[in-house]
Amino acid sequence: MSQTTDELLNAVLQLSEEDRIKIAGRLLQTLPERAPGLLADDPTFEDEVRKRMGDRDGAVSWEQLRDELRQSK
Repeated sequence: MSQTTDELLNAVLQLSEEDRIKIAGRLLQTLPERAPGLLADDPTFEDEVRKRMGDRDGAVSWEQLRDELRQSK
């Protein structure tokens, strides 16, 4: 990653979880539907991002989702 990308990522990581979820969802919307190597290729991941963007009360934590995705591969 470039220095600018690292700086931007570090700034985003300082935001609240809710704001990071919104940014992640918006970034995923800008990518091709089938970007190679993307976690979004997993429908579970995409469903969870959409759920988190709309209803945070029903969402699992990022750590739980990450662990579930790692176990499913």
